[in-house]
Amino acid sequence: MDGERGRLSSALIVDDHPLFCDALSMTLRAVAGIETVETADRLETALTRLELSPLPDVVVLDLNLPDVNGLDGLIRLRATAGDVPVVVVSSLADNRVIGAALRAGAVGFVPKHSRREVFKAAFDAIRAGDGYVPDGFVPQADPKAPANQQEEAIARLALLTRQQAKILQLICEGMLNKQIAYELSIAETTVKAHVTAIMRKLGVQSRTQAVLIAQEASFDRLMPEAG
Repeated sequence: MDGERGRLSSALIVDDHPLFCDALSMTLRAVAGIETVETADRLETALTRLELSPLPDVVVLDLNLPDVNGLDGLIRLRATAGDVPVVVVSSLADNRVIGAALRAGAVGFVPKHSRREVFKAAFDAIRAGDGYVPDGFVPQADPKAPANQQEEAIARLALLTRQQAKILQLICEGMLNKQIAYELSIAETTVKAHVTAIMRKLGVQSRTQAVLIAQEASFDRLMPEAG
């Protein structure tokens, strides 16, 4: 991590709970040296912000957002954020969720209701160029072992551009090309070209198979007990 990133003087918090955003903002200012805090309550709002300059020094992301499903939000955010580190702060602190978030590109993971000293330790580590995982986290697999289906799905989804990821989300919602074109205000031929590129990047032959790849990265795959 270079000196500019190591400063971590500004942050973008992506979370749809106003009270938690306020509390986390105060925590970051008090213990992590963050001077400027912006907030976004939707993934799309955060992605739009990340297209503007200057970029924040760090993004703090909740995995549970109204406009995304599972790890899709983190994957799309990483594709837009570039070199800006993304720290996940989530109440879903199961080993499988933490491991999947790290594989999807998060530099750190902090359980949502951690004490202030945990946030301080996490941001000190990230400022120093290291990653951070909470105490008690145990990787579920040998990092040299072959990737499982979920890991492969995350890796493939990470290849999509922001527009392609948005189109895949709409496909998952059951929209046809004509409906997607209307929703995104683009030509239907452009949608078709994107769909072709999506299927090529995901290594599939049909829209149904593309949806199945997206579902592999959902929380339902990580948390079988969840409804």
